[in-house]
Amino acid sequence: MNVESVLLEIDRLAGGRHGDHTISEEMRTDPKTRRVFVAITWLLVVELVLATSALAVPVMLHMRNEVAWVVWMRLIVVLGMTITLFYFAWRAQRGFYWAYSRLRLFSKIFPIVALVTAAIPGLYPLWMVTEQICFALILLGIAEYLSTDHMRTAYAKPPRVPRVPKRVNH
Repeated sequence: MNVESVLLEIDRLAGGRHGDHTISEEMRTDPKTRRVFVAITWLLVVELVLATSALAVPVMLHMRNEVAWVVWMRLIVVLGMTITLFYFAWRAQRGFYWAYSRLRLFSKIFPIVALVTAAIPGLYPLWMVTEQICFALILLGIAEYLSTDHMRTAYAKPPRVPRVPKRVNH
């Protein structure tokens, strides 16, 4: 099985009508673009270490007392989101517009969700509230990198192609 063909199928499904649109090779290999993705990769590595470490805390605490299911769910979701963001960053670095747009969107939305849920009194223990605040700050840093003038120019939204109605043969 060809891995790249599977990934292209994922791109097609995840990217929708822009699934196959890539930026120019010149913009993709531009030193500014490369620097942004190096920084984003390091921020995601920090995010992964944070998510993995946060998952270890309730494992250790579970030996002493019961950890609420909402904590487990949040930890699993954060770890899954981080892995997904790595995929988006990798595909965006390969030039796929859809991956850049998803990474940029999620790096703006996830921090809001994290901060709102962290602000609900008694929902999470203090260590998890702290983890969510750090998670949000890292994602906001990623969003800032993706929103620079250079990146918005490099990953300009592709023009909308008008739909041609299908002809029905009678």
